[in-house]
Amino acid sequence: MSDINTIASQFVDYYYQTFDADRSGLAQLYRETSMLTFEGAQIAGTAAIVEKLTSLPFEKVQHKVTTKDAQPSSGSVASILVSVTGMLVVDDSPLPLQFSQVFHLIPEDGNRYYVFNDIFRLNYA
Repeated sequence: MSDINTIASQFVDYYYQTFDADRSGLAQLYRETSMLTFEGAQIAGTAAIVEKLTSLPFEKVQHKVTTKDAQPSSGSVASILVSVTGMLVVDDSPLPLQFSQVFHLIPEDGNRYYVFNDIFRLNYA
């Protein structure tokens, strides 16, 4: 298995760059078996997940990642759990929002991974 921290870092960078530029581009990272839990609401399948992400009520967003941690999630499959915390700058607001997100990445076609599970929460103080 490749270094999970390298894979996680590359995935996180790609995910948030794509999210910030064109959320519809995230469709390639999900499958019909994928599930997103967004602020407690569960959404299943690629189309429904992308619909949720593209319908979020802001035009511009920038993710600023503070931490990213990775662990293998299976002894028999090269799947990876990735935990991310950071700040969201929405529509140039001077007050960023804190967020946390967890991804469960499943290997596919060699060195490619897809998002099987995605859990997102805003962190209110």
